Amino acid sequence: MEEQTMNSLADMRITKGMTQEDVAKAAGISRPAYCNIEKGVRRPSPEVAQKIAKELGFDWTLFFTGHINGEKRGE
Repeated sequence: MEEQTMNSLADMRITKGMTQEDVAKAAGISRPAYCNIEKGVRRPSPEVAQKIAKELGFDWTLFFTGHINGEKRGE
């Protein structure tokens, strides 16, 4: 499920001890924009995906293949 996948993004952020604001600043986007990415409301651009993934420590292409933390969208 997409919601579960995006919750994994939140889990990664929380595990790193970061706020949504922290990740948003690192990615060069607003906190509301990051919140929408984390909730699965919108998908980041490749540039923003790379910055978020670098900050949280995963492969940025997972945003586009649907796999984050071993989960797959739509399952």
